[in-house]
Amino acid sequence: MKTGKNRPTQGTLVEYRKIFIKSAIAVGVCIIATYFFAENIFKAMTLPLRESLSGENHLIFTGLTEMFFIYIKIAFFSGIMLAGPYIFYQIYRYKASRLAVNERIGLLISAIITCMLFIGGALFGYFFVFPQAFKFLLGFATDKISALPSAKEYFSLSFKLLIAFGIIFDMPVVVLFLSRVGLVTAAGLKAYRKFAILIAFIIGAVLTPDVVSQFMMAIPIILLYELSIVVAMISGKKQKDLKSQI
Repeated sequence: MKTGKNRPTQGTLVEYRKIFIKSAIAVGVCIIATYFFAENIFKAMTLPLRESLSGENHLIFTGLTEMFFIYIKIAFFSGIMLAGPYIFYQIYRYKASRLAVNERIGLLISAIITCMLFIGGALFGYFFVFPQAFKFLLGFATDKISALPSAKEYFSLSFKLLIAFGIIFDMPVVVLFLSRVGLVTAAGLKAYRKFAILIAFIIGAVLTPDVVSQFMMAIPIILLYELSIVVAMISGKKQKDLKSQI
């Protein structure tokens, strides 16, 4: 039986197993730890909505187990995020020995920038989009119609939007990677600019609950797309310079 050239060795599989076990333990510990703060995390998540609600209105839950499972979900996702740096460190420590110094630095910088952009996108949604969107939606309440938003519905919507904004803000990093491997060029991105604008508003319409937040999501996507063109242009020039030197 022939062994493939790129087939993982026994030692590699053992290392992967160690990384997986350590990461799983870290995630489990973080999930248990964050469960005790799940109520406070949920209060922070609901702050933009609670500030928009009038005094007599408040969040409600309609199922006996609804809040329990919301706290479980919060603990689960918060635990993964909290354990994220440790998981990355385990992977980085294993891979770093096989990389050149400049590649190690590049990988580390890319990871930091990716995390910062993701957090920045989530914070943008939380501080700028949420308040305006909730004010708009709650404006439909009248003296005969009261707004009693469900905790489950709010958690699902807010979590989806926070993740969406975080991923969208990572667009330049994704484009940089794709341009490095030759799958994306600045000229190609410029050619599809009109479609990108249309898609931005479609994404905003699908992910957001109203017209105001649709625009507040679409505009950053368009600006990030323009930034991605610049990133692809710079990356393309560097690739050409390297080829000319060779």
